Amino acid sequence: MKLESILIANRGEIARRIIRTCKKRGIKTVSIYSEADAEMPYVKEADEAFLIGPPPVAQSYLNMEIIIEKAKESKVNAIHPGYGLLSENAQFAKRCEEEGILFIGPSSRVIRDMGDKITARSIMKKAGVPVVPGFDGGLESVEQGLAVAEEMGYPVMLKASAGGGGIGMQLVYGRDELTKAFASAKGRAKAYFGNDSIFIEKYIENPHHIEVQIVADGHGNVVHLWERECSVQRRHQKVIEEAPSPFITDQIRKEICDTAVKAAKAVNYTGAGTVEFIMDGKGQFYFLEMNTRLQVEHPVTEEITGLDLVALQIDIAGGLPIPFQQEDVRRQGHAIEFRIYAEDPKTFYPSPGTITEYRPPWFEGVRVDDGVARGTKVTPFYDPMIGKLIVSGSNREEALIRAEKALNEYRIEGIKSNLPFLREVLGFSDFQKGNYTTQLVQKMNQSE
Repeated sequence: MKLESILIANRGEIARRIIRTCKKRGIKTVSIYSEADAEMPYVKEADEAFLIGPPPVAQSYLNMEIIIEKAKESKVNAIHPGYGLLSENAQFAKRCEEEGILFIGPSSRVIRDMGDKITARSIMKKAGVPVVPGFDGGLESVEQGLAVAEEMGYPVMLKASAGGGGIGMQLVYGRDELTKAFASAKGRAKAYFGNDSIFIEKYIENPHHIEVQIVADGHGNVVHLWERECSVQRRHQKVIEEAPSPFITDQIRKEICDTAVKAAKAVNYTGAGTVEFIMDGKGQFYFLEMNTRLQVEHPVTEEITGLDLVALQIDIAGGLPIPFQQEDVRRQGHAIEFRIYAEDPKTFYPSPGTITEYRPPWFEGVRVDDGVARGTKVTPFYDPMIGKLIVSGSNREEALIRAEKALNEYRIEGIKSNLPFLREVLGFSDFQKGNYTTQLVQKMNQSE
């Protein structure tokens, strides 16, 4: 099936990114926007745009019925959900299926199974994919949690079954701490994810966060597109990603990529997806979760493979097979992505306001995927990420040199940005050497 028109159920830089590929393909694009986003670049770049409501996401970008209504009104073939918002909402994918609108992503069943972390652990264990040692079910009482933790040994991580990283996780170092944290962890899980089920895993200390990009079609083909190192994080959220990982060996690379393909096959996955792993200092890796959507950091994979992941998503959704085999996927050079946030570079608190000057760098080896322009506003309603700087080089050393130049040339005025923080990370010796874990930011703070 040839897709002729796509509604993008998202906003900002990812909406522009999808529009870019659609324009190359001659596919009509339809944008949706809230009252707060009326002047944003992506609204003007689409062929058609619909106002869908007030700024709060519950009244606009998470309003499934109005998005379905606009998709039917504009007679699109498909909906691309981008990332975040409704991209991993099984109910929304199901509604698209019921309305006969292609959802560019896996089936609602796969999204539901992988969205529930307890179910996902169970499926992966049965498939022979290593999972983090932990309790295979929801905790029903604090006494049960204490018994499991004492059997595994502290520290442990309490996790929301329906949550992702960040706010859905709480690190616990001992019995008293777990007793105090149990009720609040369940409360946060209910408040933020609508499900108070929590589970417990052994905390892997000083780990690496490695993820593998996969694509799978409806003809039984699953191919990996290599790994990404995502260990530079603040508040358990990624801020710099690079490919290939400077930490792992070729042998571990083969093992983890093959395991990701096994994980995708275990759930009959279709589309682009990411299998996330946590890895200890000895290279032992464990399944963390599967993201059933396009990742924020997909450009680093595109830069080292030369592939367009959005185009692949569109072709697979249209029923086409993946146009290459595993042995055809080559890695070339090195790529690093820096997430540019409107936030205080020290406290990481958001910094909304009007961008009075905006000049991203532009030279060989630099790509900027952004969603703003001079004069546009960063509002308090949405994630404060305003763009992504991706630098590439023939090797990591060249990419680092270009990154320093690009971060120094990037100009954002009128609001605070995390550019000073990113420059600080880039200059930190452990990052320069490629010798870092998820504890990098804490280590930087301790060295001050």
